[in-house]
Amino acid sequence: MKDQQKNRKTSKANELKQMRFGLKIGAGDLEIKLRKIRKFLEAGHKVRIQLFFRGREMAHKELGFEMIDRIIAQLEDEVVVEQKPQMAGRNLSIVVRRK
Repeated sequence: MKDQQKNRKTSKANELKQMRFGLKIGAGDLEIKLRKIRKFLEAGHKVRIQLFFRGREMAHKELGFEMIDRIIAQLEDEVVVEQKPQMAGRNLSIVVRRK
């Protein structure tokens, strides 16, 4: 019983964290969110990066994929893309983990 509790305490490290981006995010805000993602990765978490589309933005999904590519390009030396970009409703998401 005690061993199971200890295991549960220690297994929390590989949690899936999530960071959400709007399509029209500013450069400064993007930097801050990327810094936060790097902190999560250093702590050993996987991170789901989620891009959400509002209203008419759905007509320009290619902009979302470009944004995801730009985010991955800025993190490429530190991350491995675990789940390719995929649309789910109004969200485009990928999962990354540390190299």
